[in-house]
Amino acid sequence: QVQLLESGGGLVQVGGSLRLSCTASGRPFSSNAMGWFRQAPGKEREFVTAISWTGGGTYIGDSVKGRFSISRDTAKNTIYLEMNSLKPEDTAVYYCAASAQGGISYALGHYDYWGQGTQVTVSS
Repeated sequence: QVQLLESGGGLVQVGGSLRLSCTASGRPFSSNAMGWFRQAPGKEREFVTAISWTGGGTYIGDSVKGRFSISRDTAKNTIYLEMNSLKPEDTAVYYCAASAQGGISYALGHYDYWGQGTQVTVSS
């Protein structure tokens, strides 16, 4: 079983930045893709961005394009979400996810493992 642990959430002002981390542990970690999703109160879980674990290719959701970026450190089994120019609508619980399936995707069903989430609050 793979465990995913997110960190780095918190309270930030509009226009500020945060960096989230997600580290995978458990059985020897092998994944084709990892990603970030978010869920605001009363809303469905939304795709943010994903990265190919092997090739490093990325896919970024339209709502965060140009502001957020994803990267990975394969030696540390860790991915990062760099968030800049934060807006109040970015407030949500951010979840890390890992997929054993081929390719990267925005679909929740593509991901097999999920972290517990970390809260990001953007104050105006």
